[in-house]
Amino acid sequence: MAAAGAKVLRMNAADHEISYANHSLLQKTVISKVTPIIEGSVTDMFREMGPTCIKVADLGCSSGPNTFHTISQVIHTIHGICKRQQSELPEFEVLLNDLPENDFNSVFKSVPDFIERLKKEKGDMGCYVGGVAGSFYDRLFPTRSLHFVNSSYALHWLTKLPVGIENNKGNVYMARSSPPNVFKAYADQFQKDFTKFLSFRSKEMIPQGRMVLAFLARKSADPSNEDYGWELFAKSLVDLVAEGTVEEADVDSFNLPIYTPCKDEVAEIVEREGSFEINDLDVFELDTDPSNADDEKLGDKDLGYHIYMQMGKNIANTVRAVTEPIVCSHFGDGIIDKLFTRLEANVAEALSNAMLQKRVNIVVSLTKK
Repeated sequence: MAAAGAKVLRMNAADHEISYANHSLLQKTVISKVTPIIEGSVTDMFREMGPTCIKVADLGCSSGPNTFHTISQVIHTIHGICKRQQSELPEFEVLLNDLPENDFNSVFKSVPDFIERLKKEKGDMGCYVGGVAGSFYDRLFPTRSLHFVNSSYALHWLTKLPVGIENNKGNVYMARSSPPNVFKAYADQFQKDFTKFLSFRSKEMIPQGRMVLAFLARKSADPSNEDYGWELFAKSLVDLVAEGTVEEADVDSFNLPIYTPCKDEVAEIVEREGSFEINDLDVFELDTDPSNADDEKLGDKDLGYHIYMQMGKNIANTVRAVTEPIVCSHFGDGIIDKLFTRLEANVAEALSNAMLQKRVNIVVSLTKK
């Protein structure tokens, strides 16, 4: 996926039936969960520097309502400080980054409404929004120019598939049944990519600048001792092999370019790279479908069945909004509807048997040394 990766590694656009914008509630829940950490980080940065123009970058911004959520929070936090201190509100330069194939058209169409809302809430103020297309595993910004960097639910994506995972048959990612070399290959690729990410950001951020990163993770230090939530996706593909829709060899050669590190891995890489000091490093879990129904309704057998089916659909659509371009590039688009209908059913069954794992996430708050 190295060369083609940047073209297929994108979320479904706003005009897609199953768009990322309309199926990213999980990602929004993650952003809400880490909001207090963002507020604390921005507060510390602003009190120490008090710049007249704050340059903020959101890396892996994607598209849809989540795009401006963190930026709004940064501005809201600094507006509150200035109001309490009766000081002048600084200007903001907001830089939204994602890969070139991201749906920037819908992002830019949202900018006027975003600016208008800000002015209604905060009064006349200077906020200037721009887009930066490119991989955050490369240099993106001028030297020592950024005050605050945020990335939410993007850093688990790798630059490419790890080398030497051809024997990961029947899986689409690390799984309990994966051979040991698969775990090592994924860990090595993440180490290279995350180290590169930190090194480039260290050049672009001013000393004492702040960065908050949130992405998928795992609880156990032993990668073979955990379920990652992709097993049902793999099972759905294998189901299509059994009915003759998909070739077994195509499934065996398909893997996702993601990695879910444990807390210690993240800490170790940050410390080894050496440019940042860790302020906070936390792991937290969320329901795979944040619109989860209440337990009373699930206790009713007939009602529970319909709720599980709806939750299965919600989760399948969330996965589809994120993975459809990658799946299409490997299998073609002819299997898409069948695959995600199968995934809906498999997820609903897992939910009814209380077998669906929660999503494990990590958030790390850093200060540039």
